[in-house]
Amino acid sequence: MNKLSKDYLLYTFLIMLMCWGICLLCSLNGTSLNDNYFLYVPYLLGGWSPTIASFLTLKKNDKVINFKEWIKKVFDFKHNIFSYLMVIALGILFIVPQCLISGYENGAPIFAIIVMIPMMLFGGGLEEAGWRYILQPELEKKYKFVIATLIVSVIWWLWHLPLFYIQGVSQYGQNYLAFGINVLGLTFALASIRKNTDSIWLCVLFHCIANSLSGIYIINDNILGNIVTTVILIISSLVLVRVNNKKKIFS
Repeated sequence: MNKLSKDYLLYTFLIMLMCWGICLLCSLNGTSLNDNYFLYVPYLLGGWSPTIASFLTLKKNDKVINFKEWIKKVFDFKHNIFSYLMVIALGILFIVPQCLISGYENGAPIFAIIVMIPMMLFGGGLEEAGWRYILQPELEKKYKFVIATLIVSVIWWLWHLPLFYIQGVSQYGQNYLAFGINVLGLTFALASIRKNTDSIWLCVLFHCIANSLSGIYIINDNILGNIVTTVILIISSLVLVRVNNKKKIFS
């Protein structure tokens, strides 16, 4: 890894470990986030560690001048209709196979997605200001697309680990392996969006859509559904990258 990637991962995991470490210690002592709302401060800051680390890393390495420039690069809205349709299509491919294979329970009403997508900017979406802004493209300078994406998926999966032991968060007590399978598929989808469009914003949007759909359709635990969905996302992502290399559909 080059210096930019190393700095980014150092800041990300340092912030995450400090913040989620507080929550984890409290959880081990029997204190849930629901018991002490002050714990939401380190919980949220830990979740924003990839975002915070992105700005700190890029500023330190003279890749951005100030916060305003960083924001402008993250929210690059100007892309053609095909790029936005790709994001929506990948979102559908993420949720539909799981619903069909694993089954689901109704969560929020479908129209709530209008409100949920912007809310998810602060509930996962802005992680892409780090993982896909810095880590994915920097790894692709050294490794081929598939290898770089596999590395990012493992790192992203490991970053989530403390959440599975913090009482009061949605991941607490869930199947970490099944989650890792989902992460793999999502990583390929996000990597293909980044590769095809060179856009951080479209990665943010996809992340927000995926998280919102997961709040509308509460998927039952079923590793088969996760595997099938991940295979579909990987194949679709590789096809999209190959097609765009030839046709230049997305921009």
